[in-house]
Amino acid sequence: MRFLFRLLINAVALWVAIRVLGLYLPGEIAFNGGWLNLLLVALVFGILNAIVRPILAILTCPLQILTLGLFTLVLNAIMLWLTGYVSSNMFDLGFQVHGFLAPLLGALVMSIVSVVLSIFLRDNREQR
Repeated sequence: MRFLFRLLINAVALWVAIRVLGLYLPGEIAFNGGWLNLLLVALVFGILNAIVRPILAILTCPLQILTLGLFTLVLNAIMLWLTGYVSSNMFDLGFQVHGFLAPLLGALVMSIVSVVLSIFLRDNREQR
């Protein structure tokens, strides 16, 4: 149940990031598909975060310490870019990310939306 909850939060955060950045950076983050494809992109994002992100976090630990954790935003941008690459080139899901500013801002938007949704849609087990 928690997995589906996180998947939906990631899908909504991706959708918000695509819409917001589509207004200010058109073409940098693009998505051409329906809700099923968006859920699949969120699934790819979750799988990459579960497998690749811990490895990158260990490798960039000195940078994390040096920047007092601000490098986490760059790490999130790399994960968003990697999700776009895997989604478009391997699975043809219609999600593309270009440049570096777009994934950086997209990661920031996704982090904010994810935290807000996690607070308001908290699981009952976490409140006990």
